[in-house]
Amino acid sequence: MTPPITSIGLLDPDQVKSVLGAAVLAPSTRNTQPWRFRCTAAGIELHADPDRALPVADADRRELLLSCGAALFNLRTAIHVLGAHPATTLLPRRDNPTLLAVVRPFAARKPDRRLVRLADAIPRRHTNRTPFEAAVIPDTVVAELRHAAEAEQAWLPRLDANQLDRSRDLVHESHHSQMTDPAFLAEWRHWTARPRDSRDGVPDYAAGAMPSEDWILGAFGSPRRSLVDDSDPLVVIVGSFDDKQADRLRAGQAMQRVLLTAAAAGFDASFVSPPVEVPEVRAELRTLLGGGLWPQVVLRFGRATPVPWTPRRSLDDVLLEPSRLSA
Repeated sequence: MTPPITSIGLLDPDQVKSVLGAAVLAPSTRNTQPWRFRCTAAGIELHADPDRALPVADADRRELLLSCGAALFNLRTAIHVLGAHPATTLLPRRDNPTLLAVVRPFAARKPDRRLVRLADAIPRRHTNRTPFEAAVIPDTVVAELRHAAEAEQAWLPRLDANQLDRSRDLVHESHHSQMTDPAFLAEWRHWTARPRDSRDGVPDYAAGAMPSEDWILGAFGSPRRSLVDDSDPLVVIVGSFDDKQADRLRAGQAMQRVLLTAAAAGFDASFVSPPVEVPEVRAELRTLLGGGLWPQVVLRFGRATPVPWTPRRSLDDVLLEPSRLSA
């Protein structure tokens, strides 16, 4: 049974449930959904769920923090459009390492129309793992994506032709490393070979099979293309200026703001994960970017055939038992 939820700040119980419902629609690596929430009189707490970490693909829990950051951005945005300011504190207690953030919706704030647009995109955004059609992303949309990352204290470099070329080599290297690691393959299968009624993982109906190397390399377009060749895909990297826990949480929020901005503009997105999941290759990717940014997420944008959404856990599964709140 869902723990009792009552008013928190300016939010009534139904609104609290609504913003939590928006939070859990965030993307996560292998759809592990590694987040928990606790509702208290002081605000809504976001906790990491260590039981949903990926010890092989994400040994340092970097991607877990990115996923939780994405959920945090959804939570903040959903609160904002209800007319409350989502005052947020990251990593508020050193003695509680799973507590990643507290959001306090106590002050009134007129909703920003730009965030209202992103909130509307939350239920429509989903990762599309199928091949993309040839589509040109307008420069105006590229600028919006870059601004979205910067608004969350991250950076969004777009790879030029030479960087794309070198990135293909890094994708090949990282993909081969993962495909020859029995522990990685076992972990992948655990999260993708899910029954159809599972509430987590990536089932086959959502294209959960391991992408082939040809598909992953194809995400970067054909090698040696001209910079003016419009058939190349839009490949961007969400980067942070440091690589501590707080930076990863901010990068996750930036990632989600970028994804929602693309969804609001009518474009699909997919993740190109191997280059940032293999530590040695991620270090090479950082060098490729000039050494000033830590690459956190590699994204590809375009248009693709619609696919079903991946499942989500219920509030019963993601709520930590709180003290009963006063109305």
